Amino acid sequence: MSKAAAVCPGAAPCSVETETVRDILGSIADKWTLLVLDELDERTLRFTALQRALGGISQKMLTQTLREMERNGFVERTVYPTVPPRVEYTLTPMGRDLGKAICGVWGWTSDNYARVVDARRAFDTKAAVPEAVAR
Repeated sequence: MSKAAAVCPGAAPCSVETETVRDILGSIADKWTLLVLDELDERTLRFTALQRALGGISQKMLTQTLREMERNGFVERTVYPTVPPRVEYTLTPMGRDLGKAICGVWGWTSDNYARVVDARRAFDTKAAVPEAVAR
């Protein structure tokens, strides 16, 4: 199976452009990418400060996320020739543009989180009922 067919199962093979867009969307929609965008909004942080600000992210996951963001052109990594080396991360202009685009999602989430929590609670309650009782 071609990679294009795997990306668009059951459909004609995707164009290279569609495949690339889906790949980029996959990296943007990652939980840690969104949180890094938020933390680096209008400030530059060193690796450990960013890890502390994010909370709950492993060093490995933060490294992977930052490398992918740098590869996509969203983050700039600056290494200073000191001992030990000082490394700082900042959003690029494209990263700031992405952050502005994501603001709508953050706003929607803030406005609707209580509804989502209620929906989850209702689902979990229904799922907890034994099947025999549900009939």
